[in-house]
Amino acid sequence: MNLFDDTTTRNLESSLETMTPAHDTHTGASAVLDAPEAAQPSPAEAIASAPDAPENDARENDARESDTRENDPPENSAPENAAAGADDFAAALQHFETETEEAVGEDHVIKGRVVKLTATHVVVDIGAKSEGMVPIAEALDHEGKPKFQPGDEIDVMREKGETEEGYINLSHLKAHRLRSWDEIERAYNEKKPIQGVVVERIKGGLTLDIHGARAFLPGSQVDLRPIRNLDGMKGQTMEVAIIKLNKKRGNIVVSRKQLLEEEQSEKRGKTLQHLEEGSVLTGIVKNLTEYGAFVDMGGIDGLLHITDMSWGRLTHPRDLVNVGDQIQVKVLKYDKDKQRVSLGFKQLTPDPWLDAEHRYPVGAHVHGRVISVTDYGAFVELEQGIEGLVHVSEMTWSKRMKHPSKLVNVNDQVDCVVLSVNPTERRISLGMRQLASNPWDTLHDKYPVGATVEGRVRNLTEFGAFIEIEDGIDGLVHVSNLSWTTRVKHPSEVLKKGDKVKAVILAIEPDKRRLSLGVKQMQPDVWDSFFAQHRVGDIVHGKILRVANFGAFVEIAEGIEGLCHNSEAVDGNGQPMHLEPGGEFEFKIIKMNQEEKKVGLSIKAVGEEASRQEVESYKHPASSTSSSSNHTTIGDLISWKRAGGDSN
Repeated sequence: MNLFDDTTTRNLESSLETMTPAHDTHTGASAVLDAPEAAQPSPAEAIASAPDAPENDARENDARESDTRENDPPENSAPENAAAGADDFAAALQHFETETEEAVGEDHVIKGRVVKLTATHVVVDIGAKSEGMVPIAEALDHEGKPKFQPGDEIDVMREKGETEEGYINLSHLKAHRLRSWDEIERAYNEKKPIQGVVVERIKGGLTLDIHGARAFLPGSQVDLRPIRNLDGMKGQTMEVAIIKLNKKRGNIVVSRKQLLEEEQSEKRGKTLQHLEEGSVLTGIVKNLTEYGAFVDMGGIDGLLHITDMSWGRLTHPRDLVNVGDQIQVKVLKYDKDKQRVSLGFKQLTPDPWLDAEHRYPVGAHVHGRVISVTDYGAFVELEQGIEGLVHVSEMTWSKRMKHPSKLVNVNDQVDCVVLSVNPTERRISLGMRQLASNPWDTLHDKYPVGATVEGRVRNLTEFGAFIEIEDGIDGLVHVSNLSWTTRVKHPSEVLKKGDKVKAVILAIEPDKRRLSLGVKQMQPDVWDSFFAQHRVGDIVHGKILRVANFGAFVEIAEGIEGLCHNSEAVDGNGQPMHLEPGGEFEFKIIKMNQEEKKVGLSIKAVGEEASRQEVESYKHPASSTSSSSNHTTIGDLISWKRAGGDSN
């Protein structure tokens, strides 16, 4: 430190003049008391340097003691006074040097130049006998990078004490705060915004760095709407308004929401000047919901409902717009009392359905893009706002397709035929199968009734089996057409899925796309053979298969069943007979119905027939010309009756 510049010389001269014992009783006081005068802190600096107050008080006490000593009457002679004056001069000079260094460092912002950066400190040259040390933490930004480089000039303030190596303790943060507080206080008083950087996420909000001073930004004051992820705002620079300031405690509370509200209010005022139903405005999409989009038109939000976005059908607003998009909208309705605005986007273009019937006549071939696939069909976009439905039944001639997604997918380009147009209901029905020939139209030529076909069992149901005779053509074999002789309750008793079988074409209905097949028709009808060989009155041998409340079902030939009613199951004595499955008897055919394939049987009639023969034989014993071996005697009849009619 150079003590002999102009200022120092003037101060020394002033000190020497005051040291002369001519007329001033406070010898040397000026040199001691005047020097710190330049170091008196301002009100703002006084707060920042409050911890140094005891040291200042100590200096003032030293000054008063010095005054007391210097005001004591001289005890020595003139030479001694001269020697004392020289000593006083040296002491004053030393004291002035110390006070000057302290005045320059304490409670004052001074300029220093960065010498170097270490792992723990920043070495700063402040022009004193020794260099100063600033903690490295005060020289790092919010990302942990050094804000200064060697040679940079920075503001510092002197701290109490020195390091063990004799370096002066300095603080850059305090110096920066002292200077920034003036600007912060000015912004607070003038109600002007000030910029800050988000440095930390804390409980309840954020911490901002405003020119070196720390300020608190509550979470509720960050934006107009609550922000869930405050951590993502770290490092952002934003303008805020100071809403609370306590310089003594160093507390600063700021709000970003206040500025946004003021900005929004200003924009709203301008927007309301031009806002009326029918006007076209430009806005920015702020938010998307399932039912629409909210558009900011400048301080006021309007709802763009999904039904007013497109003349066509949208599954979600994001299919048309995204958050942040700038779009033009038309004001459909404006409620001034509730400040509600309904917007429209599709209203900016003519309704394409007005002339859709002329542009898409029935039978026309059209091309479009599949925009949606549902269980009942696929929606095809023919143009912006015009969509048609291809029903699942109109996609293919085959009945085997279970879901439209098996044939088409979203964004597929497809060709269709216009089946019908309804502009009032805004519907167009399309077909895809009409572009291919209908295989059912030529089925009669390929498979005439009575022809034998071969196919694979594709599916079994309770009422029959479906047999695929070619791709897309299935025929139904009803359960009644599976067997002539067996009563089939379920087709699984005869067939299995995947079996290869032969069948006969029974009927074809192209309009209903129905094909009837028969399996039993591959064999002769046993009923026809039975009715051809038997008549009413014939005696047949039968085996009881099952018994019901009203009678017994009897197998009288292979695959042929007859019914013996309870009233016909009577023995020769007129007593009811107890019939059980497995029992075998002689039966007389008393009824026959070929169309219904029914045969009525009777045991009682067999006994009556035997009695008549017995009576006839008794009346006409000589009527027979045959040999005696062929004659039927009463004993033979009694034996036959016991063996057959009376067995039960």
